[in-house]
Amino acid sequence: MRSVQSRKLFREAKKYLVGGVNSPVRAYNAVGGSPIFIAKGKGPRIYDVDNNSYLDLVMSWGALLLGHAHPAVLKAVNEAAKNGSSFGAPTAAETELARMISCAVPSIEKIRLVNSGTEAAMSAVRLARGFTGKDKIVKFAGCYHGHCDSLLVKAGSGATTFGRPDSLGVPRSSSRDTIVLAYNDIDSLSRLIKSQHKKIACVIIEPVAANMGVILPKIGFLVGLRELTRKYNIVLIFDEVICGFRFVFGTAGNLFGITPDLTCLGKIIGGGLPLAAYGGRKEIMDKLSPLGGVYQAGTLSGNPLAVAGGIATLKELARKDYSRLNQTVAQMCQEMEDILRMKKLKFSINRAGSIFTLFFTDKKVYDYAGARTSDTGRFARFFRAMLDQGINLAPSQFEGNFVSFAHRKSDLELLLEAFAENIR
Repeated sequence: MRSVQSRKLFREAKKYLVGGVNSPVRAYNAVGGSPIFIAKGKGPRIYDVDNNSYLDLVMSWGALLLGHAHPAVLKAVNEAAKNGSSFGAPTAAETELARMISCAVPSIEKIRLVNSGTEAAMSAVRLARGFTGKDKIVKFAGCYHGHCDSLLVKAGSGATTFGRPDSLGVPRSSSRDTIVLAYNDIDSLSRLIKSQHKKIACVIIEPVAANMGVILPKIGFLVGLRELTRKYNIVLIFDEVICGFRFVFGTAGNLFGITPDLTCLGKIIGGGLPLAAYGGRKEIMDKLSPLGGVYQAGTLSGNPLAVAGGIATLKELARKDYSRLNQTVAQMCQEMEDILRMKKLKFSINRAGSIFTLFFTDKKVYDYAGARTSDTGRFARFFRAMLDQGINLAPSQFEGNFVSFAHRKSDLELLLEAFAENIR
């Protein structure tokens, strides 16, 4: 496809924006070429400034489960905008959204709205430390919890894409209390907690990992994690910024029957606007200011536009058939595997609900180390070939691809046709 205007705009952007982008993976460094500049989106499609149309599998990195420019969300945001964009004061709509989330996720007894997943995870960790009086935290290699210093250690996502699992500028004093374990390794976790539980404030995890590509927890892993953290009075934080409201109308915690102490949400609950949240047990949440001594604040937290978009989104999702969407994507991934077998290609496809990742490795991927065996050069060639045919995949081997309720059967058939033609 011709991308003359996109290339021109990228050259101009690089004069003023660092790398020409405001988030690293958008620069296409991992896949080569220039990024497409988007003019608009509608349903399952986006349109670039050269008027090329693409079937979108990025969907604002999973935020748009209803699709681009959903009428109900647009109407709600436009109506809210007529009354003002921000007040720095409480509104009734904030309580309405909080109530909706708490009803859908019973483990969230109280909640705090914030602006981003990074802010939610950072604040949840601070709260866990304040509640327990302990400093150390445990995370898992390849799980990304935003770009705050103490969590940007073997963090997957963009850091993995660029071959730098840690960031310059993170002082040792910020990361020395962060312990990193292998995802899905319950034995290592058990040994660590038994030996250091008096120092560990919390364990934070994506219950379904989606920032080193999609990786599901092994049977018993999350159950074992919950049992260990409960036994040793360690706060368990589920980072569900990606998977919250993705698989069911609720959380992965709901789905797996596991109750974390705190849950971080984002993306879908804002309907494409900057909104996230963290919440959980009342006794922990009440340690937050103004009730307790753990401080966190934000001028735009709970702003009327994002809250309106979130309420409209959740109202729509409450009526959707998640099982049907998940089954549709399962069937599509099965057909992809059939194509791979027919071509005698040994790649690995991981799927969770309506998210999937094609790993360019013949190994089954269960953790960060497995994900990194992928042939990123081969992925980059596949990505560019698919983009040329109007399929917009996530521009990184270490991300998920997202199917929305707006994707029709004909859209997924188009995806399969392009997949069969370009996989090699």
